[in-house]
Amino acid sequence: MRKLIEFDDDTFEKLKQLGRDRMGTLQELADEAFADLLKKHGIPVDLKDALRRSAATGANHERDAKATGAKKTSKKTRRKSKS
Repeated sequence: MRKLIEFDDDTFEKLKQLGRDRMGTLQELADEAFADLLKKHGIPVDLKDALRRSAATGANHERDAKATGAKKTSKKTRRKSKS
């Protein structure tokens, strides 16, 4: 998907030079910058990152539950609704 982003002339020249210095493209610089921005704000960049965060969150919840002595409720202890 293409989107238009506007830069002032000075910034654009510096980005072009950085791309040349790194032997990369402006698109590669943009991809890296946006990935860093998302990471900074805790937003998963891709599915692999989202799954890794989800697994870590689940492990943290289990650890916290054990530390506080919280117990999981079983199906037997849940109330059945009357029809």
